Amino acid sequence: MSTYADRLAALRAQLKRDRLDGFVVPLTDEHMSEYVGEYAQRLAWLTGFQGSAGTAAVLPEEAAIFTDGRYTLQVRQQVDGTHWQYVGVPQTSVSTWLATHSTQGARIGYDPWLHTRAWVTEASRALAERGASLVPVDTNPIDAVWPERPAPSDATLSIQDDRRAGQSSAEKRAAIGEWLTERKADAVVLTALDSIAWALNVRGNDVAHTPVALAYAVVHSDGTADLFVAPEKITDAVRQHLGNAIRLHDRRDFADSLRSYAGKRVAADPERAVAAIFDRLDAGGATVLSLRDPVVLAKAMKNPVEIAGHRSASARDGAALARFLRWVEAEAPKGKLTELDCVAKLQGFREATGLLLDTSFDTISATGAHGASPHYRVDAESNARLELGQLYLVDSGGQYLDGTTDVTRVLPIGKPTEEMCDRFTRVLKGHIALATAIFPHGTNGGQLDSFARRPLWEAGLDYAHGTGHGVGAYLAVHEGPQRIATPNYPGGGPAEPLKPGMIISNEPGYYKAGDYGIRIENLILVEERDVPGAEQPMLGFETLTFCPIERSLIVADMLSPAERSWVDSYHAKVLAVLGPQMSGDDLAWLKDKCAAL
Repeated sequence: MSTYADRLAALRAQLKRDRLDGFVVPLTDEHMSEYVGEYAQRLAWLTGFQGSAGTAAVLPEEAAIFTDGRYTLQVRQQVDGTHWQYVGVPQTSVSTWLATHSTQGARIGYDPWLHTRAWVTEASRALAERGASLVPVDTNPIDAVWPERPAPSDATLSIQDDRRAGQSSAEKRAAIGEWLTERKADAVVLTALDSIAWALNVRGNDVAHTPVALAYAVVHSDGTADLFVAPEKITDAVRQHLGNAIRLHDRRDFADSLRSYAGKRVAADPERAVAAIFDRLDAGGATVLSLRDPVVLAKAMKNPVEIAGHRSASARDGAALARFLRWVEAEAPKGKLTELDCVAKLQGFREATGLLLDTSFDTISATGAHGASPHYRVDAESNARLELGQLYLVDSGGQYLDGTTDVTRVLPIGKPTEEMCDRFTRVLKGHIALATAIFPHGTNGGQLDSFARRPLWEAGLDYAHGTGHGVGAYLAVHEGPQRIATPNYPGGGPAEPLKPGMIISNEPGYYKAGDYGIRIENLILVEERDVPGAEQPMLGFETLTFCPIERSLIVADMLSPAERSWVDSYHAKVLAVLGPQMSGDDLAWLKDKCAAL
């Protein structure tokens, strides 16, 4: 099965043996994770798609891959259109496509450990109208035809001690216990890997870029917990850290354990717990409460220790990125620098801090037309040289014990065009509008999203992704529930009021297909804001990311006096934060980049 066509054919043959007429392949794992371990990369193995969000549907004569606007270009570059139809979501859902393309009486398989119950209900209803049915499988048919499928990671857990977490696991579990008592519930099933890591003050190394361990947890109303994890992943130090209030079990025993809650009221998150978990709780006689994981909001509202840690990580990371940008500016005009060279060099600058544990996602190192694909990921095949007349976009971040970073900057290689500068300045104006927003308690990110888009809208332009996502504290670089997005863009959905302590990205952009991409991204902190004469409590943002914004791309005359003042003030802070970490030519370069407009 050396080609993707062979793999598709092998899957169809397996479906025939399983008496199925189709199968759905989501890009997730049994924890509904965004980033998944190699063992769960079924979509990539089957199709070649390397994006971080997508689904495939395979029928006997047709197959489709479903991606959102972030991957419109990428999916066409990576997935063979002779075998796969490209379908955009949310314009067309997987369920709708299946109902339209399946034959009457068709049996469409799905893995109940990879889908939510809501999706199962929706797809079942859509297929029923066609006279077809959705069928759960005990064994994923892709696993049956994937030779040498990687095994799940066996890396051991590590401890996130209280001085970095800002709160003990016992305190966190006691708060979860109170939450359960208020709802007259006996236990809550935690399935999201970052929720488990946060609640127990542990971290792991099972998923690239996200310091989590493959596990399940059940927290009880008395504050005790059951942790289901492979025994070899627990060291004596971790066992001692967890203490007697956390009972350890083999991860393989989790599914069967769900049948032991007869007569109990058990909470499970309908967005984060898969259909199989609800099915087993129901079968065991539990009363299942469909409630959001109580860790989600608590984890999003960073405590003072976590905020201080992020500031330290961001200052360290910003200096590494600044050194990298100076290097690119010097080397790129020579015509030999490639996107992969840049990835390696930036990694080196971050590693030189001595504190980098991982990147927080695959670095987006994109020159020219590659920058027009918001989630482009360079590989040996796509690797391009940085050439004069192009814009170079780098979106990257680091994982440090004290914080998780995510920042995007754009550099011109040589002289930029007037259009490039116009578009860059409009993106900057939107970035400033969001950074300086003041809003009342209860405001959600969807209400603020248009602040960042207005300068682009005024020129008939837009971008097809959300404007901001939450960020964890040495955890997932994409963290909910907060977001800045409208429902019609990826990252949109139910609106969550912004609350003090939330860290979120500010990343408007502009993408010209076949030519260039622009994105300016800083992380911002939701904070209380004292407004003289205000009749209600107000909130605003503190910018946490410090690295120069390329002044040669800014059309100063397009900025209002207040916007110019923001840029100059921001660069003064960049110099104050990064300057003490730099010297010699690096410091001279930084001072030049931070000069007033």
